[in-house]
Amino acid sequence: TLLYCKGGPQGPLSQSYSYRWNYQLMAANGYIIVAPSRRGMSGFGVEWNEQISTDYGGQNMQDYLSAIDDISKEPYVDTERLGAIGASYGGYSVFYLAGIHEGRFKSFIAHDGMFNLRSMYGTTEELFFVNWDLGGAYWDKNNSKAQQSFEKFNPVNYVNKWTTPILIIQGGKDYRVPIGQGLEAFQAAQLQGIKSKLLYFPEENHWVLNPQNSLVWQREFFKWLKETL
Repeated sequence: TLLYCKGGPQGPLSQSYSYRWNYQLMAANGYIIVAPSRRGMSGFGVEWNEQISTDYGGQNMQDYLSAIDDISKEPYVDTERLGAIGASYGGYSVFYLAGIHEGRFKSFIAHDGMFNLRSMYGTTEELFFVNWDLGGAYWDKNNSKAQQSFEKFNPVNYVNKWTTPILIIQGGKDYRVPIGQGLEAFQAAQLQGIKSKLLYFPEENHWVLNPQNSLVWQREFFKWLKETL
């Protein structure tokens, strides 16, 4: 069973077909897909949609944990074979969950995720977004929202609790969540002796746009799940 962590973080959760995430393709390979409409999703009112800003590691993470805990009650779910996957904010979610999941998951896959919010803030090309969603600059000690984002909700601060195998995918031309994020996360996993793999696409940006790269992405995606789940 796979917990799908949506990117955005604001936006709708809908049926989609892309070179990366395909619910139908995952289901066709025998996986149960859990895709919760957590805080930040469109379609549930403005307040619900905006709640995620400056609360990246808060109620939204509890939404994910509640969803996987609820589906785990079903008799057809093997609770010893749960994974979590996602890109962008979904990748952030995977990195964050890796430090707080308390043994729920046996495998993680993060694509272009935010791992260290401080270095992310210093390298991203979209400062308006991070200022809005993280609350401001990390050096502003008088800004409680920013301090919460960069300290309490920063995945790098929980990396010492990582124990679960993780596949990290990164695009070389991703300027929104630059390459350093994936490299930092991979190195942290490697240095702690955690089963981990880095899949690097030098010519891809924040997505996967090349058909041939998509084939590689899908093959490595399912290969990793077969190895770890």
